[in-house]
Amino acid sequence: MPQTLFISDLHLDRDRPRTLEQFARFLTERAPGSDALYILGDLFEYWIGDDDPAPHLDEILDILHRLSREDLPVYFAHGNRDFLVGEAFAERCGCTLLETETVVDLYGTPVLLMHGDSLCTDDEEYMQFRRMVRTCQWQSAFLARPLAERHAEAEAMRAQSQASTRSKSDRITDVNPGAVEDALRRNGVHTLIHGHTHRPAVHDFELDGHPARRIVLPDWYGDGGVLACTPQGMALQEI
Repeated sequence: MPQTLFISDLHLDRDRPRTLEQFARFLTERAPGSDALYILGDLFEYWIGDDDPAPHLDEILDILHRLSREDLPVYFAHGNRDFLVGEAFAERCGCTLLETETVVDLYGTPVLLMHGDSLCTDDEEYMQFRRMVRTCQWQSAFLARPLAERHAEAEAMRAQSQASTRSKSDRITDVNPGAVEDALRRNGVHTLIHGHTHRPAVHDFELDGHPARRIVLPDWYGDGGVLACTPQGMALQEI
């Protein structure tokens, strides 16, 4: 049966070997034969630039490259942890980089794909940080620093982000409903798939008098999960 797979928020890291092994099994056992694989951000705990050797990821990137050569299109959307992924990475693993907002035809249904962090507009502190690190000036300056400095800075930013998130309410760190509606209207669709919030669910609502749906992908801190889409429908599934 035709199927397209969506995953996000794996947060792959050398300190979490179980998740690295789990993802390798997913790629070799579940993904082959699919129509496409979409990775909607935060594949990595952090990414400091395509020039980082990151040997603990070699197996994963090799499998992705092999799958892409075997006619499995792989698409990647930047997350808030791996926004520095560039064209060298895309070539390394044979994937196509997506825009922040990308509309795809999913078996006859137009669907908006996003990582989801840009929808968390109530978190003003994060949105300010996001605007800063997405500028060419900040990224150029950061990528010009030695790898060791970049790793140290990424670790510091991760710790600061975790502490900041713990101090904020669930409402602040979740998507803003108005931002979701604006994104759907802006792209002329009624279905959205995203990650980022680590709150997997299917939200059905009404948008301008028409049924709308927002599907939130699961993270992989536990057993992991995937959204499997077929011509008959969509379902969140455990790995």
